[in-house]
Amino acid sequence: MFSQIVSALKIPPGRERITNQEALRFTYDYWRQRVIFSMIVGYAIFYFCRKNIAFSNPLIREDLDISATSLGLILTAHSVIYGFSKFFSGILADRSNARYFMAIGLFFSALMNIGFGFSSGVLFFAVFWIANGIFQGSGVPPCSRMLTMWFSKRESGTYWGIWNASHQLGGAGISLLASYLVATGYGWRSTFFVPAFIAIATAAFLVWRLRDRPTSLGLPPIKEYEQIRGYKSASDEQTSAAPSSTAESTSNGSVPASEEEELSTWQLLRQEVLNKPVIWMVCLANFFVYIVRIGFLDWGTTYLNESGLEKETWGIIVAVFEITGLLGALLAGYLSDRRADQRGLVAVISMLLLTAALVVFWQLPSADPYIAGMYFGVIGLFVYGPQLLVAVVAAQAAPRAAGTAVGLTGLVGYAGASVCSVVTGVLLDYLGIDAVILFYLLSAALGAISFLASLKMERAA
Repeated sequence: MFSQIVSALKIPPGRERITNQEALRFTYDYWRQRVIFSMIVGYAIFYFCRKNIAFSNPLIREDLDISATSLGLILTAHSVIYGFSKFFSGILADRSNARYFMAIGLFFSALMNIGFGFSSGVLFFAVFWIANGIFQGSGVPPCSRMLTMWFSKRESGTYWGIWNASHQLGGAGISLLASYLVATGYGWRSTFFVPAFIAIATAAFLVWRLRDRPTSLGLPPIKEYEQIRGYKSASDEQTSAAPSSTAESTSNGSVPASEEEELSTWQLLRQEVLNKPVIWMVCLANFFVYIVRIGFLDWGTTYLNESGLEKETWGIIVAVFEITGLLGALLAGYLSDRRADQRGLVAVISMLLLTAALVVFWQLPSADPYIAGMYFGVIGLFVYGPQLLVAVVAAQAAPRAAGTAVGLTGLVGYAGASVCSVVTGVLLDYLGIDAVILFYLLSAALGAISFLASLKMERAA
């Protein structure tokens, strides 16, 4: 079985090129839409197997008399492992068949959820949930790779924004499913079993519907296809497809061996990722973006409680944060495509507006649920766009190692999330909620400065 998995993960060879222009256009457009839809479904279900624990947490503690500290340590370990897994999965995904890489990761994540659901002790909870963090890290990197292979720089902001909707769809979907399972008396274990079975079916769906790259179907790489469609922008010539994909066909129409395979893993990592300052700068920006985003996701209800709002309003207000975040990501992606060489400018403006919104939030607190909902909505609108653009800029800066570059930004982002959790807790205990909001405000301002620096690097490149 292991050898079969290794074989499936190899980058697929190119097929004989389709020469009929009408058939080529139809086939290319069909597969682009098929791949983007399948990635949205697939990553949304990754959320089903990661965010389900938020709804079972209090029930587990009540049913098994497990302390909040024990579960908290398990969740912290899961987050740390998940962050590292995103980075190392990125390195593997850049040298693997993204179609199988994503499906296999989801399948094993489902198995870890089943194991967790059957467990009744802290040790087994820790083993299965930390292992789940490893497999959850295989969700984003293959999507980053396929987005880079199937969509050009000219349109990538829009399509990354569309794919990014999977985060909100997955979060909303598991919220509804888990709430239903708990409310109807199926118990906390069902919140792991049901998502796991859905994930197993989805893994099979991904194998059926996804394809790693256009050349595996006899289609030209995206740069060539853009030229066929009449787009010959110079910026597109430095985009998504690896040099391997743009190589001229051999006499029988097949594509030569990938240049990715000619470079060692270390060479690819060093040349495409580690030696590019713009990637490190957007990583730093992502560190600050995650402080604000995770702060409002994980500690937003604490603010609402401190403000005296009824518990019944908390879920709706946090949902507003996610919904406007979806709109913000789509809008940021669309606007950034107007000037693909200045995506950082959209991120800078978003972070400055986020900083201004946090100043108002800090200085004019309100116990009115409508005003609080408006505050959360505005902050969600401006925080999710920069989060999306971090990934787009990183992937385009390292077209041959997009999964690795995006994985690195994710690793640094989760470092920011960890710092957020620790600092927010300390500030709440010793200085109160106002100090927490000020911490988020300063983080947003530093994020704007980081994006501004990355913008200058983009222009200089």
